[in-house]
Amino acid sequence: MKSNIIRITIVLLATLFLAGCNDFLKTSPTDRVSDQLVWQNTKYADLYINNFYAYFDRYGVFGNDQFSGNMTEGLTNTLKYGSYQPGSKAGDSNNYVFYPERISTSQNLLNVWNSTYERIRRINEFLESMYRLSNFTVEQKTLYEAQARFFRAYCYFQLAKRHGGVILYTDINFQKSKNRSSAEETWNLISSDLDFAADNLPEEWDAQNAGRLTKTMVWAFKSRAMLYAERWQDAKDAADKVVSSGKYSLEAEYADAWKGSNAEAIIQVLYNQVSGPNHIFDKSYCPYGDYLASGADENGGCAGPTQEMVEAYEAADGSVVDWSPWHQKTTQTPPYDQLEPRFHATVLYNGATWKGAVMDITPTGEHGRYMDYRADNYAKGRTVTGYYLRKLMDETKKNVVQYPSQQTWVELRLAEVYLNRAEAEFRLQNNGAALADLNVIRARVNLPARTGIAGDALFNAIRHERMIELAYEGHLFWDMRRWRLADKEYNNYRVHGLRITGTAPDYTYEYVDADLQDRKFLAKTYVLPIPDSEITTNTGVEQYDEWK
Repeated sequence: MKSNIIRITIVLLATLFLAGCNDFLKTSPTDRVSDQLVWQNTKYADLYINNFYAYFDRYGVFGNDQFSGNMTEGLTNTLKYGSYQPGSKAGDSNNYVFYPERISTSQNLLNVWNSTYERIRRINEFLESMYRLSNFTVEQKTLYEAQARFFRAYCYFQLAKRHGGVILYTDINFQKSKNRSSAEETWNLISSDLDFAADNLPEEWDAQNAGRLTKTMVWAFKSRAMLYAERWQDAKDAADKVVSSGKYSLEAEYADAWKGSNAEAIIQVLYNQVSGPNHIFDKSYCPYGDYLASGADENGGCAGPTQEMVEAYEAADGSVVDWSPWHQKTTQTPPYDQLEPRFHATVLYNGATWKGAVMDITPTGEHGRYMDYRADNYAKGRTVTGYYLRKLMDETKKNVVQYPSQQTWVELRLAEVYLNRAEAEFRLQNNGAALADLNVIRARVNLPARTGIAGDALFNAIRHERMIELAYEGHLFWDMRRWRLADKEYNNYRVHGLRITGTAPDYTYEYVDADLQDRKFLAKTYVLPIPDSEITTNTGVEQYDEWK
């Protein structure tokens, strides 16, 4: 089946002449395309709107805007960063889970307020100038508007999931005396923009425009957004349209599900190592041995899965594994070989094969290396949990230092749509339908179907499936916030790992505290604050009650 591909390579062309958009719209410069010419030529208008497609990259796991370059899983019990020094991909996540009171109106690494409003302004400028200056047909204008309004909804979603109700602008009058709207009004705008996009975008584009937003892509995203809005019927209806379209199918192997350019990928971002854009995910998270092979050991191993995450996996037959023997020092080999396929596709562990080598994650290991937390300022390729990420990494990449990464970022795939619908069906008390969607996901990895559960048991099954299936794709932290469970489950706890010593096959495994102090989550941070910069310049806005 055909996959929809967001070709960010053409976005760079748009950026070349859209830089300084305010001046561009007001003057007729000689060194760039003029505003009048843009709106007389669809070729230039296409380049203009292509700029918005880059937002998928900005807020994705390979981008910098979700949590200042860190993975939000570092704020959960599933991922541990190895450094305690402040810095992106270093100690920022640890500092936030140990000292959440550091989040303030002036310092907030989860804040995307200013950059997102800048993007919303650019989208509104696009719409205003198109209708004011273009000589396009009604049909052409509608197609551009549908794409632009999707991205406006996408940007407002990034704000709403952090703050709830925010300041709403649907024109270019970004007045600095405007208060925020309610959460309901904010979600109304998001829903309205998505509905307009879905109603007016095609099922498919021609070959020249392949990869642009389609109806199905919009519905898929709406199934996500409406879960946050707690509009269960809307989420279900959107997911229904994606599934019934028949345009996508689950990949046969979970290890391929999140790699993109396949039948499961709905929205994805392509990168190019040579011409760009590209990213440095491998350089940041690779095992110790990958850096040695590249002639350096300064980086890598920034964060690794926790023992809590490993223990969350079921056995391949669906049974629960008893990990209690490994909560003390033991020479027994952990039951990694018993675990279901998603574990092996997600986590690198002692004894796993990676790039043709067997991982030896001991304090002196060559292909992996263990380090006690706080034994050094930075991880330098070492892991403080005894595990590395396998998922999202490029196993074919030989030199992680000299060459950037180019693996695809899948913003949204069909498995998420099934899980979105399962949750919506549960909220609508359609337990059988919720179970059916869960079991579609489980069937791919040959796990037995869930049957005969309802209430808390069913909700916990949905939670479990989302955590495992969508691991490290940027969902868990935000799920725990929207479920209002983070203050209950992410308080007064620590994450753990396994310190492995000895040589194969005579290893000793020791359960270790990888935090050395309790983690905390403050309930007030369910609503993140309006930054001081907005309060200072906007005389009409009122700070959220939690931050007054």
